[in-house]
Amino acid sequence: MNNLNDEIVYGKNPVFELLKSGKPVNKVLLLSEGSNGRNQEILSLLQERNIPYQFVDRQVLDRLTQRERHQGMLAYVAAREYAEVEDILALAEKRQEDPFILMLDEIEDPHNLGALLRTVDAVGAHGVIIPKRRSVALTGTVAKTSAGAVEHVLVARVSNLVQTLKDLKKKGCWVSGAEAGGSDAFKADLTGSRVIVIGSEGKGISRLLRENCDELISLPMKGRVTSLNASVAGSVMLYETLRQRLRSR
Repeated sequence: MNNLNDEIVYGKNPVFELLKSGKPVNKVLLLSEGSNGRNQEILSLLQERNIPYQFVDRQVLDRLTQRERHQGMLAYVAAREYAEVEDILALAEKRQEDPFILMLDEIEDPHNLGALLRTVDAVGAHGVIIPKRRSVALTGTVAKTSAGAVEHVLVARVSNLVQTLKDLKKKGCWVSGAEAGGSDAFKADLTGSRVIVIGSEGKGISRLLRENCDELISLPMKGRVTSLNASVAGSVMLYETLRQRLRSR
């Protein structure tokens, strides 16, 4: 559950002060047995700030803290502050460009997220949208793999990808989901206000999200391998989108 590159804070008072400070937090783990007044205060803060939390057994906390005195509480600190979707759209408007956004559906490998952040920065896309649950967050591993891109790319973390997608469509964005069996990505029109959706490493794009895409596109596969790593496929899609945007100027 934790990587050596991910910063953690544990202990009731340290976690409470971290939450009060307003600093970015990816997730909080709480001991499943019992509760007290301080736990209730912390739960209220977590709900107020909409930070994911999970109840776990004592053995989990013992292992993550190497049996230090965790007092039944541990927080994962985010590598940087999260943005809002509106911040991503505002950046596109500031640059006087059509929105160019990457949405990631339950990417779990921090190396994939880090590599994609690096590509997003390279192609000049305006930001990335990830879900708050069942997805890797902005951890230290992600920051390291991104080779510094995490400091330059806006990442919004939302509760509901489907609703966010619907909102973006209302604002004029066309949604292209990368999925096996879709139309040839190299023949698709990827210009204009665009959201590229990349699915998880194993399951691809979830059903509801797939149903809300305007089109499904895929990369032609000429060899014996039937699929690509999520970060590789996403990077090729992003560069094809950039190529078309440059050509259409």
